[in-house]
Amino acid sequence: MIDGHGDDAYKFGREIVSNFSSNVYNQVDLCGLEAHLCTRIGSISTYPEPEPYTLESRLAAHHGVTAREVCVTNGATEAIYLIAQAFRGSRTAILMPTFSEYADACRIHGHQLTSLYTLAEPLDEEIRMLWICNPNNPTGEVRDKEMLVAYIQQHPQVCFVIDQSYEYFTLQPLFTVAEAAELPNVLLLHSLTKRYAIPGLRLGYVTADAELLAHLRAHRMPWSVNALAIEAGLYLLDHSVATGIPMNDYLAEANRLRDMLQASGCMEVWPTDTHFMLVCLRLGKASALKEYLVREHGILIRDASNFEGLDERFFRVATQTREENHTLIKSIMQWISQ
Repeated sequence: MIDGHGDDAYKFGREIVSNFSSNVYNQVDLCGLEAHLCTRIGSISTYPEPEPYTLESRLAAHHGVTAREVCVTNGATEAIYLIAQAFRGSRTAILMPTFSEYADACRIHGHQLTSLYTLAEPLDEEIRMLWICNPNNPTGEVRDKEMLVAYIQQHPQVCFVIDQSYEYFTLQPLFTVAEAAELPNVLLLHSLTKRYAIPGLRLGYVTADAELLAHLRAHRMPWSVNALAIEAGLYLLDHSVATGIPMNDYLAEANRLRDMLQASGCMEVWPTDTHFMLVCLRLGKASALKEYLVREHGILIRDASNFEGLDERFFRVATQTREENHTLIKSIMQWISQ
């Protein structure tokens, strides 16, 4: 879904003053990283490591596992397509509604797809792969960790792909790298893009049991991670990079935004365990609201109607500053009162 994600400000002929459409939290001080990359700009004249061995080793040490249990990728998106390729033609289930790239990648590589809407549903005995986004995009829900462990152990024939790209934006318990590496049928996805707000550099990684990860590496394209991205990863692991608002405060503001949206009486807001949330209009279309907010207020939201299982009433917002959040509520109410 190349043309269906959020952060599509390029489509509009006016300045976006408040961007609620992207789940990348941008209050990160990257001055030190930018200065460091300037000193390493000469690296663009030579090939990077064919596989990012150095960064994988550094990440492994950081997480207390071996380098064989870490595979660095060109963003979490490369990991998604790499997994779909490595397990080409599988009978695959996806827990919906969720990030569209899982289904897109699986279709490209010949998977036979099934949609699940709850883990309480019986899992077809022929299913060999299951994708779970945790925290989930677009709902913000975090699956109970103990329940997930039990479910994984009940289905040893299934490879579980658990995307924890937003793991730094929740206080709910999630799998650690070491815990996932001990499970022979779990691939855990991580995103430095989300953690440090560096989407332009494209940097993510997969952690898993060494044998399972060896199968994935066998399908990896050489030089998929560029030299500056590798340098950025090494710098971020070695330096304390300020991430703006403390997470407790940020999530408290997210809960406040959710309460304000819900209190309007015009919207239903799904429960969330992270900084973004899914909203359903009681009347009207999300696409019309989006166009109005951009045109009249320079505010961008994510029309969520193209997530499987959702319809034209749904949109997603990621929490911004208190002032911006108040402006969003006021602007939505103006649209509703028209």
